[in-house]
Amino acid sequence: MKKLSAGIVLYRMDDPAPVSGSPLRVLLVHPGGPFWAKKDLGAWSIPKGEYAPDQDARAAALRELGEETGLALADADLIPLGEVTQSGGKIVTAWAAEHDFDVDTLVSNTFELAWPKGTPPRTFPEVDRAQWFEPGEARRKVVTAQAAFIDRLIARLRASGHDITDPVVPDTTG
Repeated sequence: MKKLSAGIVLYRMDDPAPVSGSPLRVLLVHPGGPFWAKKDLGAWSIPKGEYAPDQDARAAALRELGEETGLALADADLIPLGEVTQSGGKIVTAWAAEHDFDVDTLVSNTFELAWPKGTPPRTFPEVDRAQWFEPGEARRKVVTAQAAFIDRLIARLRASGHDITDPVVPDTTG
């Protein structure tokens, strides 16, 4: 059975828009632990986590946002962004929510790992940092399949009247 994961794409609109042209910023998190310590491009993710087939994906997405960032978010006004399948076969379902988040307040759950092998287990954060990115940079940083969530968010925001400049996602609203 394929693994299921659910997450939240937090976004904010910077006002006024920065020089780059797009006011949109998306929050990505970087996985903690020794394997990810020196990885950057293609290593970041939306805050997300696994859930069982008999669990509610939306509730799991909100739970995982809290576990990985410390942010408690109500489920009102979540924008569905659909699913993607990552290269390893994991199916990720995501929603977007407009909400500001101070990355300096990041609080993540932890896990234990014997690293290096043969040593006593050490505690690592599941997420070691979070950062706001403009859409183009977010696509470079995020796990490849998850870039589709950014594109879908841009399309949804444009459809609701937001002026989002992005050369990758053509503007089809005008």
